[in-house]
Amino acid sequence: MRRMVLSDDSEFGRKYRYAFVFVGVVFLILIGRLVQLQVVYGAEYRELSRMNFLQKINLEAPRGLILDRHGNVLVQNRVAYNVFITPRFFNERAFKKLQALIQIPQVDLDYIQSKIMLAEGRRRGFSLLALRDVPKEWVLILESNRDHLPGLDISTQEKRQYPNGPMASHALGFVGEVDAEDILRHPLEDYRERDWIGKFGLESKMERSLRGRRGSIWRVRDARGRVKTGPDALRWLPRPHQVAPQPGFNVVTTLDADVQRAMELVLAPIESGSAVLMEVETGRIVAYVSKPAFDPNEVSGRLTAPRAAELYNHPLHPMLDKVVQGTYFPGSTYKVVSVIAAIEENLAEFEEYHLCKGWYEYGRSSSFRCTHAHGLMNLESSVVSSCNVYFYMLSERVGMDRMARYARLLGFGTSPGLGLNHEKSGFIPTKQWYAQKYQEGFRIGHTLNSGIGQGDVKTSILQVAQAYATIANRGSVMEPQLVERLTDYRGQTVQEFAPVVKRRLDFKPETWDLLARSLDGVVNNPEGTAYKARLAHLRVAGKTGTAQVRAMRKEPGQDPEETRWRNQDHAWFVGYSPVERPQVVVVVLVEHGGFASKVSVAPAMAILDEYFKINGARGQTTP
Repeated sequence: MRRMVLSDDSEFGRKYRYAFVFVGVVFLILIGRLVQLQVVYGAEYRELSRMNFLQKINLEAPRGLILDRHGNVLVQNRVAYNVFITPRFFNERAFKKLQALIQIPQVDLDYIQSKIMLAEGRRRGFSLLALRDVPKEWVLILESNRDHLPGLDISTQEKRQYPNGPMASHALGFVGEVDAEDILRHPLEDYRERDWIGKFGLESKMERSLRGRRGSIWRVRDARGRVKTGPDALRWLPRPHQVAPQPGFNVVTTLDADVQRAMELVLAPIESGSAVLMEVETGRIVAYVSKPAFDPNEVSGRLTAPRAAELYNHPLHPMLDKVVQGTYFPGSTYKVVSVIAAIEENLAEFEEYHLCKGWYEYGRSSSFRCTHAHGLMNLESSVVSSCNVYFYMLSERVGMDRMARYARLLGFGTSPGLGLNHEKSGFIPTKQWYAQKYQEGFRIGHTLNSGIGQGDVKTSILQVAQAYATIANRGSVMEPQLVERLTDYRGQTVQEFAPVVKRRLDFKPETWDLLARSLDGVVNNPEGTAYKARLAHLRVAGKTGTAQVRAMRKEPGQDPEETRWRNQDHAWFVGYSPVERPQVVVVVLVEHGGFASKVSVAPAMAILDEYFKINGARGQTTP
């Protein structure tokens, strides 16, 4: 009996000990969890708690201005109204109310539903950009219905504006909303959805300088999304609770707005083409035109899909920068390459004459034609009269690879160095290239065609300007330049960009002398191809070029007049002035313009005339 009692006591004692251990373990778990919540994750949960009533709003930095060399505004900002929504406070009822109040485009409605109302985590406490650049009347409607739109805010932002419309649009460029590719390309630049970014032209090239740095401001909101102020609200705000945005730098370009405007007016009758005016000694670009142009105000705004398709599929390619992206047969403007190679390699005598009968015979069956029978020609007169026969002979003597080497020294076949709009390098063929490309390999006919700027030679407008600036300044290959300096918002210079000499060509003095006399004769000798368009008060030297366009097949339903226009030759003129001490070089290309001396010379002369008139009016030295 007594043993039975002891046995019962012993069983109870064991159960009691088990219960005590269980309770102890539970308390240890609770204490551990409390330590974890308070110590380990305390800061994180306090931050999440604060995010229930604290809101961070990003303040966009004003984008820097783009100015011409005299401080005239080419690109500026205007005030735009943006709508922000905080997902935590913006419910389905508010969304329907927003739809009823204003006519929101479907693409923005889809964005608000998919990106904002379904935001997760910490993003629900952030004010997210929902509608950009809304009309002023929308702002008044939304402000008057604020009580029915919890979590909706309206803020002002500076939006890009191009006061001169299409003027210099390819040089200045445009901005657009960032896309996934932009964010991947700039992983360290803190770009976010719906940010602006430079897409083209200087807006893209100088993006890092123009952009600035965004700021921020913190606010306290109650459960209904209303902003709270006063001491009680301020004590919850982080320090500092407001960081002012840093404006982007202003970009001072080398462009001259007055000269640019004058060039655009001169080229107004030309349907398609391009032109550039550049300083001979510095490489600084004074004016820059690609036709047809586009309006960056339209492209930087809400460009509809049909309008975008119209612009990008237009047969005259308004979205193509024909100064640096277009490549063309240079025609007779390329003949200076053969001249330089022949003199430098001692392959031609100045007074060596050859007879031009209107064609050049090579072998038994090959015949290469000239514009007409020029008669006896020497090196200088063949440039003046642009005699193809003489250059067939000269290029055969110089050879394909020598021509290619000297062409590259002048800048052909390589990137000019402007760094704008994915500039093209053009193409300069060699014997090896023909051997690899064609089953029959290289033939002398390839050399003869290259010697007159045809065949497979391709150059850009800017490359031709760079090469002739080198001739005008006697050997300094200048890097083309569009940006002169950067200034801060107060106008103080923060960085300057000095002219850059890419290389120095130490050619013989007689090489430069012959080129100077020949190019002067093109304009001022009665036998010159540009003589009829010369200016009595301004001495210009230069070279015409008529580049044959390969025959184009007529498309079904195509207008016969359009077919005829597209099969006409491209018309070139490149010139510099004043001859005695060259200051600027101009290149004009009229696409499908026909014979160069009738089409491209007069506009180039008018551009040079306007340049010196404008600079003379400013009190600068004129020739």
